[in-house]
Amino acid sequence: MTVIAWDGRTLAADKRGTVAGMAYPVTKLHRVRDGLVAFSGGGAHAAELLHWFNGERDPASYPRRGDDDGAGTLYIDLDRRIFMYAAASPFPELIEAPFFARGAGRDYAMAAMHLGCDARRAVEVACAFDIGCGNGIDVMEL
Repeated sequence: MTVIAWDGRTLAADKRGTVAGMAYPVTKLHRVRDGLVAFSGGGAHAAELLHWFNGERDPASYPRRGDDDGAGTLYIDLDRRIFMYAAASPFPELIEAPFFARGAGRDYAMAAMHLGCDARRAVEVACAFDIGCGNGIDVMEL
């Protein structure tokens, strides 16, 4: 359960991780050498993906997982382009939009940004309405 929002300048995410019905705080946003990266889903897979993003990013060494135990990745490059990676593929989809959100609270976040809110406020809105989001907010600017 997650909400990650990008408004074209700022990346924001809630801090809620869950296991067996228990919520705890985690960090989902990370700065890498050529942009920002955010993860939703499996925490162990997210740790592997962060290592991959900080390395050579060789497609052959991409830590593949199935959708049920994998992490979804949102990568923002230095040109502010939005790339979405699936758990099983090192080849991302380019999202051609001025803002974007993913995770359980994405619909609330997208609506908030559509109405002019920045990424932080969009995540606040999602946390207010989606039970899967919460435990604080992290924000990074590119």
